[in-house]
Amino acid sequence: MTDSPRVEPAPDPLAPLVLHRTDNGVSWITLNRPEAMNAVTWDQRERIIALLGEASADPAVRAVVLTATGKGFCAGADLRGGPAAGDRVAGDVARMIRLGAQRLITAVLDCEKPVVAAVNGTAAGIGAHLALACDLVIAAASARFIEVFVRRGLVPDGGGAYLLPRLVGPQKAKELMFFGDAVPAAEAERLGLVNRVVADAELEATAREWAERLAQGPTRALALTKQLVNASLDGGRAAALAAEATAQEINMTTADANEGVASFVERRTPKYLGR
Repeated sequence: MTDSPRVEPAPDPLAPLVLHRTDNGVSWITLNRPEAMNAVTWDQRERIIALLGEASADPAVRAVVLTATGKGFCAGADLRGGPAAGDRVAGDVARMIRLGAQRLITAVLDCEKPVVAAVNGTAAGIGAHLALACDLVIAAASARFIEVFVRRGLVPDGGGAYLLPRLVGPQKAKELMFFGDAVPAAEAERLGLVNRVVADAELEATAREWAERLAQGPTRALALTKQLVNASLDGGRAAALAAEATAQEINMTTADANEGVASFVERRTPKYLGR
């Protein structure tokens, strides 16, 4: 009796559109539709959400970089290729936003590993919000950020009215959203939208340096710190302090916390394992 021929799994048709690799503990997620300025499709969005979920669950992944190819980071949402729409009824749009753009932004905010945005070009609409939801943002000098919704007569979605006031304050957030003017990278850094601006040619190397440094850190402590900072913007002092105490209680059960304390006492460099 001969063995049945092995059936190879079908290649993922989305793989060329959202590139993915893991190097040195860093998950690299790269939008790859440069001809469309990386406007994100329904299918791409689902793949990004899945990859962020996998990064959270995989102990071997300790940081994430979100970037893109070509001259655009993400020009917004490309709704072509999504589920067919019939006659629209009340509630359809809200459901589409909740299950679509908001899920994408929430996946970044809730990822249990630090997420670094390497913004290589224009980030507009949901593309801007995708970058600003990341924990750290590095921008190429040629990058720009555009709250493009007002130009289309639309309300900002994908968490924009949640993210922007927390980064730049309510007045400046309204200015950016009311006028929809492009914000060059240098101005974005001055406003606090990005952490650092680098020459275009240095973007990937800088993102790698930051992400690999994070990947050498105490992964669970970083995850808990991320949760504390994000939650602190939504609640009062008492809730924030209670959450802080609980996070430290949880963190002190990790091997990395024990290693950090032991290395301090022993006057040596800690070696964190992400556990």
